[in-house]
Amino acid sequence: MRYIVRVTSTNADWSTRHSVLTTAQRTAALLNALAGDSPDPAEVADVLSAYGEADPIELTPRDVAGMRAAATLLRQVFAADHADDAAATLNRLLREHTGPLRLTSHDGSTPWHPHLDQDDNAPWDEWLLASSCMALTVLLWDRQRPPGRICASPSCRNVFIAQGSGPERRYCSRRCATRERVAAHRRAHAAEQPREAD
Repeated sequence: MRYIVRVTSTNADWSTRHSVLTTAQRTAALLNALAGDSPDPAEVADVLSAYGEADPIELTPRDVAGMRAAATLLRQVFAADHADDAAATLNRLLREHTGPLRLTSHDGSTPWHPHLDQDDNAPWDEWLLASSCMALTVLLWDRQRPPGRICASPSCRNVFIAQGSGPERRYCSRRCATRERVAAHRRAHAAEQPREAD
């Protein structure tokens, strides 16, 4: 279960740490941390802490298993090629897995903000699914395109948030993009070399 923690920072700081974009980036980071066969609860807790959840964060293997199941559902949004597909997936997740939209201040411990989970002490998996659906929905609404992607590198299946007005990103990082560009160059160079006679 999640516990209410008093916020000691300013409202502006709280809003920055919990913005739609930051929440979507946290979703991507959590999906990546939960992608393995047996994610380490301490590593998942580190991601939560890095994105503003108050320490100490104590996750049980059962918490992580539930979060991993939620991550599998959310990964479908990142796999969508078109806004229509991402919207259909989000609509299904919102219909089947979230509560009604409501505002909460966690009994006055935070600024007012929207929630889609059933209550302020929802289990981690419900919280992950609901907060992620909300952030990804707003990004799709704002940009009219899928909010994120799965890395195009065959050796990396990380998800990432697609943002910006330039060309659409295909890779989760410069490292993956460079690795694939070098591999493509090597393949092209090898194809240009004359073959030795047998």
